[in-house]
Amino acid sequence: MSSSKVPNGWGPIRSTLALAPLFLALLLYTLYQHSTLPTPNVHPYNPQTGLPHPSEATILSYAKYLSEDIGYRTPGTREHAEADAWMVRKAEEIKQLCEEVVNKEKGRKLECEVWRQEGSGSHRFDMMSTRLYKTYVNLSNIIIRISDGTERGKASAVLINSHLDSTLPSPGASDDGLAVGVMLECARVLVETKGWEPTYSVILLFNNAEESLQDGSHLFSTQHPIAPTVRAVVNLEAAGTTGRELLFQATSEEMIEAYSHVPRPYGTIYANEIFSSGVLLSDTDFRQFEYYLNVTGLDMAIVGNSYMYHMRGDLVENIEPGVAQHMADNSLALLRFLSSDASPIPRLEHGFARPRTVFFSNFGLFIVYSFTKAKIMYVTLFATSFYLVRTTGVKRVWTALGAVVSAFVGAVIGANGVAFVMNNVLRKGMSWFSGEYFPVILYGPAAIVGALITQLPFSKTGSNQTLEKPLLAALLLFQSGLATVGQLFNIGSSAALFLGATSMFAALGVDALLARRRRILAAQRGPKENHAHQTTEKRMLDGTVETDVSLWTYAIAMLIPLTTGVQLLSATLVVFVPLTGRIGGDAPSEFIIASIVAVIGAFTILFSVPFAHRFGPATLRHALVLAILALGVVMAFFYNQTPFDEKHQKRLFVIHMEDLITQEQHLHIAAADGAPGFDELVHDIADKFGEDDVPPKAIVMNDYNNDWDALYPFSAFLSPYKIDLPLDPAYTAPWPPEELFSITTVNDTINDSAGTRKLTLKIDHPGIIWTVIAFDAHVFEWTLDNNPPNEFVRHHIKEASFYGTDTWTVSMTIKHPPVKDEGGATTDAGTALKIDFIGIQEKRMWPGKKTESDGSQAMKLFKAFDEWMEEKTGGTVDAMLLGCVRGETVV
Repeated sequence: MSSSKVPNGWGPIRSTLALAPLFLALLLYTLYQHSTLPTPNVHPYNPQTGLPHPSEATILSYAKYLSEDIGYRTPGTREHAEADAWMVRKAEEIKQLCEEVVNKEKGRKLECEVWRQEGSGSHRFDMMSTRLYKTYVNLSNIIIRISDGTERGKASAVLINSHLDSTLPSPGASDDGLAVGVMLECARVLVETKGWEPTYSVILLFNNAEESLQDGSHLFSTQHPIAPTVRAVVNLEAAGTTGRELLFQATSEEMIEAYSHVPRPYGTIYANEIFSSGVLLSDTDFRQFEYYLNVTGLDMAIVGNSYMYHMRGDLVENIEPGVAQHMADNSLALLRFLSSDASPIPRLEHGFARPRTVFFSNFGLFIVYSFTKAKIMYVTLFATSFYLVRTTGVKRVWTALGAVVSAFVGAVIGANGVAFVMNNVLRKGMSWFSGEYFPVILYGPAAIVGALITQLPFSKTGSNQTLEKPLLAALLLFQSGLATVGQLFNIGSSAALFLGATSMFAALGVDALLARRRRILAAQRGPKENHAHQTTEKRMLDGTVETDVSLWTYAIAMLIPLTTGVQLLSATLVVFVPLTGRIGGDAPSEFIIASIVAVIGAFTILFSVPFAHRFGPATLRHALVLAILALGVVMAFFYNQTPFDEKHQKRLFVIHMEDLITQEQHLHIAAADGAPGFDELVHDIADKFGEDDVPPKAIVMNDYNNDWDALYPFSAFLSPYKIDLPLDPAYTAPWPPEELFSITTVNDTINDSAGTRKLTLKIDHPGIIWTVIAFDAHVFEWTLDNNPPNEFVRHHIKEASFYGTDTWTVSMTIKHPPVKDEGGATTDAGTALKIDFIGIQEKRMWPGKKTESDGSQAMKLFKAFDEWMEEKTGGTVDAMLLGCVRGETVV
């Protein structure tokens, strides 16, 4: 059996303990730096200098007023209209402040203009591989333009955008009330900064319809007279309530350069490439600006604790101190730079090119270099790495490369194997959901077990052979080679591998110097002693005896992979772990998270593979046994965990549906995650609120399930049930169906010779918002866009309108195949167009409207349902409750 002893006498325990403090220090320091936020400013002016600066206290007061004093600002509601009026007042206050400042500072070139834009329009909105059409009526935006008052200064502008509205189940303090406050504070600071004059104008767009699928930004981009002056965009969003705001889209080198001027950068090419890939199935207003204005820009969002995203918990009390300050300081710096003489805006007047730039932030630094430079650096590193390995005489590198690849594959298989057991065998999927870092505790040991198992064949029992030094060399070649190949294919995220390889290169370089020092010392020994030592050293280089690799080699090798990997893993899990709560029950959430931990985790601690070989096969087997025991402990721990708690809730979607044709009422229940227990919860709900002895029915979710069209296309993620509700025989609908929701035709003409039917659909929906119509037809042309599908297909048209607007229309020409009866005559059936329709009753949304309940059956049920659910689940479920009406008509 091989010895576990090394030349300096340090065994596995002592060596591990020697490296552990550095490992833990790097880990903790990286996490600390990754999560550190600035100290919030309370006062609007610096107490020492008296100069204006953004105040987090002021920003949060705006967010609180919008989210709590006004409340749920869903487009089409009264609260939405109240936010619009409030925003107009705040914009006028900025304009008045601007005029006062100019009067005090004679000769200062500064002008503030305010618009309240109102308009109607339509646009195609493809999402989740689904074709959808949007139409809107009388929606609004509030715009402030700050310029030097000259035509030249107004000709080119940078636009910064946030949205006033909130989505159906959320008060929207962070999303996006916080960004609204940030923009107001930025406007105030710019105006109050003595002597500040913008070379290029600043447009602040407070759009009032983002959550209805970006209608507000579409309205501005396509209809406002100053929209063509926009050369660059900064979009502010939120999908969480904690941590630094993340730059996740940068679409030109000029805007990446602009971002390098912010005081607290937090953005990487890694996030940029993930978002651009479409894997997150998410979108922002940035899409409309890019498509209709053809401009470049930056898309930034708060992403930490996205458990609160689009939920009741999106309140100011859950926003971490420093979050608003971080976004405000960076936004202000961007506006100052982009409106200055040094701005890249002149270079953007005639368009822009997609960036070919690597960028990332690391410990407060923002590092940028071109793809060309990246290719030169990565190829150079790979070539010098190859040279280093050859000149140091390391043997068996190909075998070691096989061991490295095997370890990587084993880590992935090990983690996914445990995921299979947890999800499919033990039925305890998503047991890690309540902690963003919990998956590391579960799947980290699983990946280590998988990696160690693959190393057993490479560790030869009964000899003194070791692959430690060959593995270190193989890791260097593996990482530098993979970085080179990735960058040659223009994958900017290859920078992570390059950084890891530089650390390994430095480590092996130091090891080579130490080996050279040993040779010098050997030359000073006596001939007999020197001959023995040289023989031993040669065998050491071949990896055939106990290791002579210094622990300093590992100390250096872990520096960059550990710090970089921890940042990548943290940023990825912060986004993806909460995301699994809303990507659908059929999504392989368990395996996605396991793979993320295994892949990024392997990159982070891949240096542990040669360390595992350092002490021979016996120690390797002992390490495997310990890893298996640790895995068993953590699996037992997570087996006893439940996925959800009061701060990390399950999303439940509840619709009280009233059929205007049959007068039937049903309760539709759905979840958007694959955690166990949903079926049992639905049956409990049916027992409590449904008809006696009538079980809930599982419903297939497809394009023809129009009960969920109010949430289309997100409804594709849902796993729905339908529960029959007992109906009071004395109940009558509060309005006649034809007055509540009606679809009629106007200018309806048929051209038999052309085989077409031309008509205008008129949809009347008093008291109903977010209406949707769905029908099957071959549309030749319509008023929604210029390119309808050239086939007979299902169409969905969603509407959003300002409060009090109860009518919208769509005109179209459709294919008209007449139907012949047995006698050859044309029948009326050939002219029929069947339309399914649905909408949300504006006064029947819980909890948004619970303080002004109309006493309807739906609101009474919602109140009882919410109280029962709180008691039943202990606050671990957040239910969105909507009162909807539906029906169908033939026109």
